Amino acid sequence: MAERVLPAEWAPQTAVLLTWPHEDSDWAFILPQAETTFTAIVQAITTQQTALVVCQHAAHRARLAEQLAQAGVPAERLQLVMAPAEDTWARDHGPLTVLDQGQPLLLDFIFNGWGNKYPALKDNLITQRLHAQGVFADTRLESIPLVLEGGSLESDGLGTLLTTESCLLSPERNPAYGREQIEAALQQHLGAQRVLWLRHGHLHGDDTDGHIDTLARFCTPDTIAYVCCEDPEDPHYDDLQAMQAELGALRQANGQAYRLIALPLPRAQYNAEGKRLPATHANFLIINGAVLVPTYNDPTDAIACQRLAEVFPGRQIIGIDCRALIEQYGSLHCVTMQLPAPLPLSQADRPSSMT
Repeated sequence: MAERVLPAEWAPQTAVLLTWPHEDSDWAFILPQAETTFTAIVQAITTQQTALVVCQHAAHRARLAEQLAQAGVPAERLQLVMAPAEDTWARDHGPLTVLDQGQPLLLDFIFNGWGNKYPALKDNLITQRLHAQGVFADTRLESIPLVLEGGSLESDGLGTLLTTESCLLSPERNPAYGREQIEAALQQHLGAQRVLWLRHGHLHGDDTDGHIDTLARFCTPDTIAYVCCEDPEDPHYDDLQAMQAELGALRQANGQAYRLIALPLPRAQYNAEGKRLPATHANFLIINGAVLVPTYNDPTDAIACQRLAEVFPGRQIIGIDCRALIEQYGSLHCVTMQLPAPLPLSQADRPSSMT
């Protein structure tokens, strides 16, 4: 058994981490709609497990406790903690949890706003601040001087990672690192035995340099769901067709091809300025007993949910309207980070225990 393993997302989970949007962030112009989406995500998560929600301050926490109670979120499955944040993308500023000899270990990589595109000093400190508060009980935290975002990696739980060259080899992240150095770091810190790289794949409006979780996702060790474009008139067509060919050429560790599940690209959606937004069904979240699928009031919603239901026969498929989230160029998976079992959590931050 490898010393370290990055669990697959379908492995048992303790909780899901979210950082709630607030009025002093870029969400201000659409805050009510964003909060509606976040509430729906928390409602779905807490049917299965704990939602660990980062709030800005005591007043924010108190308001959110009341708001989520009114939405029917069970107090025993909700933990509200405090840490200042610029934004809400927990997938990228939250911890990556590995199992080290079977025990959970929190890894705190550097988050620099997707290659210094946005302010990220507060977000980069969230994991450390939560750990210092005892939120993760006595779990060890290891800080790693490498820029790495959770949305840039997919793990099959067996030592294979899937990623994109455009993101991990971005000069604004780790300029001194080439492919070999990145692979060595992934082996050292995450126990990677193989790294599969995609050269193609990008969504218009995406500002992460091509996070894999917007494009292609492990569903089982031998199955990958991916964004597919069948419209030659769509500007995504050539690149996503090339990505599809790349995925078809990948091989499992046993030499077999992967089973590929096509998730149709939603029709073009734009913001008020006319910029195309990165709507993608690949940005789903696997939790205990369910899969939360981003939807966009589009005919492709039903197709994506039906195809994922076939891949996850033991899990409920729950659609979440994520049109508000793509206004800030991300979606459902981007605002969540699963915390795999047996990671313990403090019991001190349940709404019922607050004064």
